[in-house]
Amino acid sequence: MMEDLSQQTAAHDVIPLPWAWSPRRRRNTVFPIFLPFRGCPVRCVFCAQEEQTGCRSSQTPIPTLLAIAREALQQHAAQRKMPTELAFYGGTFTAMPEDDLRACLNLATEALERGWINTFRCSTRPDSVNASMLKRLRTACCDTVELGIQSFSDSALAEARRGYDAACALQACADVLNAGLRLGVQLLPGMPGNTPEIFLEDVTQALEAGAQMLRFYPCLVLEGTQLAKLWRKGQYVPWTVNQTLDTLARGWLAANMARVPVIRMGLAPQAELESAILDGPVDPALGNRVMARGLLMAVRHTLSQHNAPETVSNFELFLPPAVQGCLWGHKGELRSAWSAMGLQKIHYWQQDFPAIRTFSARPSA
Repeated sequence: MMEDLSQQTAAHDVIPLPWAWSPRRRRNTVFPIFLPFRGCPVRCVFCAQEEQTGCRSSQTPIPTLLAIAREALQQHAAQRKMPTELAFYGGTFTAMPEDDLRACLNLATEALERGWINTFRCSTRPDSVNASMLKRLRTACCDTVELGIQSFSDSALAEARRGYDAACALQACADVLNAGLRLGVQLLPGMPGNTPEIFLEDVTQALEAGAQMLRFYPCLVLEGTQLAKLWRKGQYVPWTVNQTLDTLARGWLAANMARVPVIRMGLAPQAELESAILDGPVDPALGNRVMARGLLMAVRHTLSQHNAPETVSNFELFLPPAVQGCLWGHKGELRSAWSAMGLQKIHYWQQDFPAIRTFSARPSA
């Protein structure tokens, strides 16, 4: 079923899928500093950042947090002999009190000068950026600003009590790019008021707004949130795992066709998070399962475009090596689907895109 492709296959022999395979990977290792709730003007109905990040530091003074981070960065540099990327996550970085913001930027500047890091990024809300702030970040050698947009739907934003609208979110995207910064967009599929159709439109809008990376965080019901109260009253029903997998697979495919990586799908596992989850599409293998379904969808669509509707062709699959880890899905859940579609053989090649080759009869052994 599987073999290496030692020689290039002629271009006319295969049908390429119209996108490159871009698995979730980073240019650098990342050193995160979590600042849960810092600078946040409101608490959204779904938010429990201390459980999400596993970092209960909302009451710890910023100087203390940064002193700990500084020592860890210094040790990291001494041990690894290579710089990393500093990341300020959680909270609303650009809306923190001036003293706290200045202290964070000072640490980033020192770390850059000492060679401990080679850049830094931050996450913030779209209603907390402006040209002056973004210029300040750029001057401090910030490389990327991730916007926690969650959705471009006005109705969904209102239900989640985000405090801004789609026009604000789109303007923030433009402002980040105009400042010469790389733009990341975080989306929250399944949040109140969000449907699969709305989420897929959110992906389209993020791509059209110039996003250079995406994160998909399926909405979970966490203890201690307003969403948990709505859930207990039957006023909120989270997406199922299967609904989430199928919808995110379609969003992931759209991003791949635009050559935009989805750098995270689902929250990072944390002991505090696991104990706080009441309901929602939790899956430790979410990212791999989404990509596996996305590939299956893409091949099925390609076959349908090249065959008569009633025809089921046998075919061979040509894949980049990076696909091996997720081809079959979790515990081989997609093997039967691939077999039913007519998959006969898999080749791994050095191209960065998948492709198929169809034939009318099964190949001889």
